[in-house]
Amino acid sequence: MIVRRLHSVFPKPGFIRPGSGFLSLVFLGLTVFALSFPSGAFGGEYDKEIEAMMRTSKARAAIVREISASVVNISVEKNVKTQGTALPEPFQDEFFRRFFQPRMNPREFKQQGLGSGVIVDASGIILTNNHVAGDADVIKVKLKDGREFKATLIGTDPSTDVAVIRIKGTNLPSAKLGSSDEIEVGESVIAIGNPFGLEQTITAGIVSAKGRSGVGVTDYEDFIQTDASINPGNSGGPLVNLRGEVVGINTAIFSRSGGSQGIGFAIPIKMASSVMKSLMETGSVARGFLGVVIQDISPDLAEALGVNPHSGVLIAQVGPDSPAKKSGIQDGDIITAFNSKPVTNSNGLRYAVAELKPGSKVPVELIREGKTMTLMALVGNQPGKEVVKAPNGNNEKTTGILGMTVAPLDQVQAKNLGYSGLNGLLVTQVAPGGPAFEVGIRQGVLIMEVNRKPIRSVSDFKREVKKTPKGKKILLLAREGENSRFLVIAKP
Repeated sequence: MIVRRLHSVFPKPGFIRPGSGFLSLVFLGLTVFALSFPSGAFGGEYDKEIEAMMRTSKARAAIVREISASVVNISVEKNVKTQGTALPEPFQDEFFRRFFQPRMNPREFKQQGLGSGVIVDASGIILTNNHVAGDADVIKVKLKDGREFKATLIGTDPSTDVAVIRIKGTNLPSAKLGSSDEIEVGESVIAIGNPFGLEQTITAGIVSAKGRSGVGVTDYEDFIQTDASINPGNSGGPLVNLRGEVVGINTAIFSRSGGSQGIGFAIPIKMASSVMKSLMETGSVARGFLGVVIQDISPDLAEALGVNPHSGVLIAQVGPDSPAKKSGIQDGDIITAFNSKPVTNSNGLRYAVAELKPGSKVPVELIREGKTMTLMALVGNQPGKEVVKAPNGNNEKTTGILGMTVAPLDQVQAKNLGYSGLNGLLVTQVAPGGPAFEVGIRQGVLIMEVNRKPIRSVSDFKREVKKTPKGKKILLLAREGENSRFLVIAKP
């Protein structure tokens, strides 16, 4: 850590000498300035406002005093073994092996790290981040009062970056948990942690946004965004409201330099508490599962489907024998509400499904071919890794003027490419720089529908493309590997 003193911004001793005429003028000016105000710091008209600000400041200090006792410093150690390196062939004789090989053999060393956590139960239960404590061989916890403990790992959930550890002690202070659902954008919050190893650092700010996803930190993202300074070492510490309640667990920052730039993210305490409960009761986290591939509705997709942008989430593929299939959900359905809550993006739906217990039965509102309907969906148990998000890459296809050629799919190709039992046309060539290439279509993609019509032959494909007016959008259902996705390409 580098600490730079700022003495250079102040005048050096001797530049203004006591008793000089310049200094006398300064003192005279300050005296006149002070006498121009009535009694009170800035005059009676401001006294009430200043008192109100002082009360707010004192109240914040009282909150910090109460909550900071439950915030802990976490230091971890992990034994890391380096890979050995063989000597190059010219140095394989006895002399070089004797003097250099021992230095190149595998070595073990201890990797250390620092983070934060918060005691949420007087029995010694501590919430922190998986990236702080998840892979550690030794976990040490230090309280504000100076006591130190060796902690045991209860469980971790990399999908949300939550970890639960426990210490054994008496008179352990614990924090109150608040409601992350009730906290509002613009509300004041306080972040507490140990940035850069500096113990018990307090920063204040506001809630900048809620429901942040697409950050790329975890599988399930529903972050609270704050401008309260969060730096390396704050990870695992609490985000607190003005009632002194924990509303989030600080987990990540957006930074180009490694330091805070006013964009920090915290796991909502509702999510963290749910994960903690599951880890403590079962040792793992059970998540709901529908068995679908979903994608957001872009403006182009909305135009092609005849719906409003952001009207819901598109079902690109329903897995065979999946809970969604058994519930009556079909490819091409647009889910507008899940479990009686509006759905606006794929990450929101993914999280809404995951937070339900397997076996739950919930209403699903959807649009199918322009008609609105409601189904009851039975939520299954997520098998290992959920397949509920479309691949990031674009997969599109077309023929002739679309810059690609297609051909019937034979049985050998179907088996080799994983398309057995499916109908459609195989993309055999894609012209670099053409419309298909620009949208991400590559050789080996299977086109199953054009403008919602099943495609079984090249003539079917050409007919649907020909029917589309020039400049209008062509809607394709394409499959690559195990995933299907709707794609839009403008007809040149």
